[in-house]
Amino acid sequence: MRPCCAVGNSQKVQVAGLQVPLFRYANTLELDSLGAHAYEAGVLSYQRKEPGGRRATEGNGQIYTLRGGFIDLAHVRDTADNTIALFQRIFRDLGESQTISLPEEIGPREIRLTAFDSSELSSQQRLEISAQLAARQAYFMAEAHELAQWHGYRSWKPWSEAVSAYSFEDLYSNMLGAKIAYALIVNNLTTTRDQYNQHMTSWLYAVLEQLGAVEQDRTDLLWDVVDGHWWDSRKPLPEKFMLLKRHYQMGDSQSPYLVPRSLAEIHNGWSELTDFYLEPAAPLHLRLPRQVHGYQLDTLAVQWLWVEAGYQLSFSHIPKDIWRNGFTQEAFGRIAKENRRVDQMELQKQQND
Repeated sequence: MRPCCAVGNSQKVQVAGLQVPLFRYANTLELDSLGAHAYEAGVLSYQRKEPGGRRATEGNGQIYTLRGGFIDLAHVRDTADNTIALFQRIFRDLGESQTISLPEEIGPREIRLTAFDSSELSSQQRLEISAQLAARQAYFMAEAHELAQWHGYRSWKPWSEAVSAYSFEDLYSNMLGAKIAYALIVNNLTTTRDQYNQHMTSWLYAVLEQLGAVEQDRTDLLWDVVDGHWWDSRKPLPEKFMLLKRHYQMGDSQSPYLVPRSLAEIHNGWSELTDFYLEPAAPLHLRLPRQVHGYQLDTLAVQWLWVEAGYQLSFSHIPKDIWRNGFTQEAFGRIAKENRRVDQMELQKQQND
């Protein structure tokens, strides 16, 4: 997975309890700085934007869009890549019972696919069902990651990821990535790694442009507008309540958070933002279908998670019948609801101290 991008701009950073002096974490970028997408990029990669073109690094960070709010590009790219990877497994054996093991976070994870009669499906129907299953399960992987971060999962042990758990822009960005990857698959643009990388590069640019991506200085300004409301620039990373606004609504329908005019017009940078609000753009709501060609997708594929002993204490506020013997994507919303209750109490206590 790519390093995801915390909310805000130019955040202060703290490591092992000590603030790093004279350092600010730059977190935003221009549309023209997207670089070339690289399948399974991780931290660093070099790819060609187009055949015969120069190699470029993949650009990740936050970019504000008028119809999609803040977009975390690492989340978009990760879920797109996961969709492609799952599609390769699902399409090959569609209709057969199979289990796909996933990387562990707070415990083992797997996707269980149920056998069904696929003999009457056309080749196009097989493609579309497989692609929708892959997009849906890749998105649920992203939901599971939000949950895991809240419950103590760390990709780098010294660095808490609680500050990123349920971040308000994450799941919308993940779903955007799943939908782009689905479109690439059904348009036969993922046959090879290079083909996928090049088309993902161009489609991501086009999608962000259609969403109304703004210049980097305006993205920075909009982060300033919501400072103290959606995030707190006074707190260093990775302090949990540097993030003030969280999104606990799990599920296959996601809506963006657009910076409201009420906050923008009381900020001293209002004169630079007035054109955004003269004719406000309609938010683009995203949805993953539950049924394709008469098949209920969640009866064909279910994601299972188990909680290892080292993480079970973090589930003590959640009824054991929900998680003790493993749980599926259907439980994500109930767990998020309980986590929200704890967060609200902790934040209220911190603000009162």
